[in-house]
Amino acid sequence: MPDPVVLYITVSDREEGVRIGRALVEENLCACANVSENVTSIFRWEGEVNEASEAVLIVKTQRQHIDAATDLVKLEHSYDCPCVVALPIIGGNQEFLAWIDSETDA
Repeated sequence: MPDPVVLYITVSDREEGVRIGRALVEENLCACANVSENVTSIFRWEGEVNEASEAVLIVKTQRQHIDAATDLVKLEHSYDCPCVVALPIIGGNQEFLAWIDSETDA
């Protein structure tokens, strides 16, 4: 039974997002990846509040691929501790959700 999820990933810039997104699609770990650039992130890192320009990579996949996709992102990412979080998809266009399933079916 399909169990679609969205992975929310922050990246240093558009180029890194495109490179990682393409790798995820090529490895059939996701059906689609969207890159949105010019995001301002405010975060605490090593005890200091920081502000940085980043991009966001939004990935549509299946729950069964979360670990493998996260491993690939960590391997390809420029950050020591990249943001990769999985969010459940609880509904939507059933044809689109079936497409996610078909594109990520091993």
